Amino acid sequence: MASSSAPPQVLRCKAAVAWGAGEPLVMEEVEVDPPGPMELRVKVVCTSLCRSDVNQWESQTAVPIFPRIYGHEAAGVVESVGDGVDEFKVGDHVLTTFIGECGKCRHCVSGKSNMCQLLGLERRGLMHSDQKTRFSVNGKHVYHYCGVSSFSEYTVVHCRCAVKIPVTAPMDKLCLLSCGVAAGLGAAWKVANVMEGSTVAIFGLGTVGLSVAQGAKLRGASRVIGVDTNPRKFEKGKAFGVTDFINPIDSSEPVHQVIRGITDGGVDYAFECVGDTGVVSTALQSCCDGWGLTVILGVPKMKPEVSAHYGLLLSGRTLKGTLFGGWKPKSELPKLVEMYLNKDIQIDELITNNFSFDDINEAFNLMKEGKCLRCVIHIS
Repeated sequence: MASSSAPPQVLRCKAAVAWGAGEPLVMEEVEVDPPGPMELRVKVVCTSLCRSDVNQWESQTAVPIFPRIYGHEAAGVVESVGDGVDEFKVGDHVLTTFIGECGKCRHCVSGKSNMCQLLGLERRGLMHSDQKTRFSVNGKHVYHYCGVSSFSEYTVVHCRCAVKIPVTAPMDKLCLLSCGVAAGLGAAWKVANVMEGSTVAIFGLGTVGLSVAQGAKLRGASRVIGVDTNPRKFEKGKAFGVTDFINPIDSSEPVHQVIRGITDGGVDYAFECVGDTGVVSTALQSCCDGWGLTVILGVPKMKPEVSAHYGLLLSGRTLKGTLFGGWKPKSELPKLVEMYLNKDIQIDELITNNFSFDDINEAFNLMKEGKCLRCVIHIS
C-alpha cells in the first residue's frame, strides 16, 4: 500500500504527445489521473525507442488514434498504487510490459500461451480495466499506447503489466527487456526452440533480430545467416552470433534461393524481424521442406495481409507468430533480468544512442533512417 494515507491526486507532468501520424512529437504539460483499482502510477526513469513505436506512429494500416503518447519499453519507480494492489509499494523499481499476465484466464493457466485474455495487447488506446484514458491536455483526452505510454514523466499501468526489479539494477539497460530483447530471445528459445547444430536465417538485424541471433548462438546453432540491406549490421551481428551475411540489394538471385543453396535445401528456422509482410513469404521459402519453421516478430506499418503459396505449407513448413517471444511477463521476465545481471545475455551492446527527453524526436529520426539500434531516452 502507499506510504501515505492521503489518496493520490491528479498530477501534471511533461509528455511527448503525437498529434498526428508521422508528425513530430510535441512536449506538452499533461494531466495524469491517479491509479485506479489494480493500477500503478509510475515515474518513468528510462525508456527505449522500439521500431514498433515508429511503425505505429507512421502506420497506414490501422484507424488513427490521436492524440497519443507512445513508448512501451520502460523502467521506472512506483509513485502511487491503486486499491487492491498488494504486490507493489511506493518506491519499488519496475519494468513495464505491453502485455500482462492475470494468472487466471484460460490462456494464463493453459501453459500454452502468453496471450492473456484480460491484459492482452491493447489496441484502442484505453486502459484495460475501464476502457478510459488516464491522460489529458487542457481537458482533451490523450490516448495510451500498448497499455504503457512511457514517453511521459509519469504513466499509469495495470499492476499485472509491471515486473519488480532490484533497486540496484541499471534501468537504462534493463528497459530493453520490456520488449525487443525479450522478444528475440523468446522467439529463439520458447517459440522455435532452436536446437544445437541447426541452421537459422534472420531477416532484419535490428535489436530484435540480433537478440534472435544471440538466442540461437547460445543454443549452439551451427550457422546463423543475417539478411539486411544495411551492410554495417554485419559487423554488429558478429558479436551476437551471426556467421553469414546477405544483402538483398547486392544479390544477383532471390534471397531464398541463395539461402537454400548454401544450406543444402533451406534453413531449419527463419525469423521475420522487419515488419514487412512480403518478407514473410521469402522467409518461408528459405526454410527446408518437412520441418522448416518461420516465426513472425515484426510489426508492419502497411500491407498487413500475409500471402504465401499453399505448397510451402503442404511441403511441411510451419508459420508461427509471437508477441513478446512467448514469455509470460510476470512469471518469466524475472529470469531474463537475472540472466542479464549474471552476464549470461548481452543488452548493453544494443544501445547505440542515449538522449535527453527533450531530444526524443531526434531518436525517432535516427530510427526512421536506420541509423541506430536502440536509443535510450532518459526521462527523469
